Amino acid sequence: MQNVYTVAQVNSYIKNMFTQDFMLQSIQVKGEVSNCKYHSSGHIYFTLKDAKGTIACVMFASNRSGLSFRMTEGQQVVVSGSVDVYERDGKYQLYAKQIQLNGAGALYERYEQLKRELEERGMFAPEYKQPIPKYIKTLGVVTAATGAAVRDIINITTRRNPYVQIILYPAIVQGEAAVPSIINGIHAMEHFGVDTIIVGRGGGSIEDLWAFNEEAVAQAIFDCPIPIISAVGHETDTTIADYVADLRAPTPSAAAELAVYDIEQLQDKISEYTYTLKHMCKRVIERYRKETEQYGVRMRYLSPLNMLRMKRTQALSLEEHLQNAMEKQLRSKKHQLALYVEQMKGLSPLDKLNQGYSYAADASGRTLSSVEQVSSGDMVTVYLKDGRLKTQIMEKQREAWES
Repeated sequence: MQNVYTVAQVNSYIKNMFTQDFMLQSIQVKGEVSNCKYHSSGHIYFTLKDAKGTIACVMFASNRSGLSFRMTEGQQVVVSGSVDVYERDGKYQLYAKQIQLNGAGALYERYEQLKRELEERGMFAPEYKQPIPKYIKTLGVVTAATGAAVRDIINITTRRNPYVQIILYPAIVQGEAAVPSIINGIHAMEHFGVDTIIVGRGGGSIEDLWAFNEEAVAQAIFDCPIPIISAVGHETDTTIADYVADLRAPTPSAAAELAVYDIEQLQDKISEYTYTLKHMCKRVIERYRKETEQYGVRMRYLSPLNMLRMKRTQALSLEEHLQNAMEKQLRSKKHQLALYVEQMKGLSPLDKLNQGYSYAADASGRTLSSVEQVSSGDMVTVYLKDGRLKTQIMEKQREAWES
């Protein structure tokens, strides 16, 4: 009777066959990435395909150190690992231990590796970046003598500032001779002592731009004492030279705009500054003129002649005040005197005499106010309105007159 096997036994047998095949335990397979999924566990599941077939692949999280880039759909890669059977499902798959980009991808991997190395060495550090001079007189250009890049740089530089001198080094920017040519161009610009250097070329594939991803070119840019603007390819192209340069421009045209100041803007600013300066000077002069006038007023106020005039005016004012006070006092005293005169008139003997009264005085001139002051036979003088009488007291008699 023929033997009957379980599914597990068959799968185990096939797995054992794969395990014993030395080639399948260390194999490299190239193809296009498809259905790539990054699992939350860290494992990567994808399919490797070409025009005639597909193979399931997995890279476990423990092997992720063998992957230096993020896998995406359509990438051409070379997967190193082993082919084995997953017994539970009875399916074989490629267990990846290392994955590298194929063709242009390999260049990109070299690019990423050199980028990491130079970054670790500090060649991208901002503290080593030199500022681009704002106003330059000479511009060095290291690029191909023909092509759109050099024409754009010349046209834009001439338009922005026709007084800037352009020194062109006709470098080879593609191929095996490109690296030494670009380095020689940078050294030549150092010799000429230009103010700023533009190093670059027009766009192209990663192979076309590869000279600007070489370590020797990066080192020459880093060591150059003159500020360098990198302008390689189009806006989406980024090379090692862009990271090392003091400033990266997205295009050669943009590099010329960054390197050369627009003289029309400068003239507009100068006109604006001139107007502002004149206006400020006018305001300052006007302020100082007013201050001077104020000082003049103060000086005239504090001058000896003015002080003398003020003292004289003050003296006249005091004199007038004194005179008014004296006149006031005189008027007051005159009024008081008039009152006293009136009072005196009321008490004056002459007025009494004029009214028909008289008074008597003894021989010594003392006015007599009582009969007790005289005796019979005494001589008495009687004063009347129009004279006086000498009389002798014949008799005296006391009377009690009613008041």
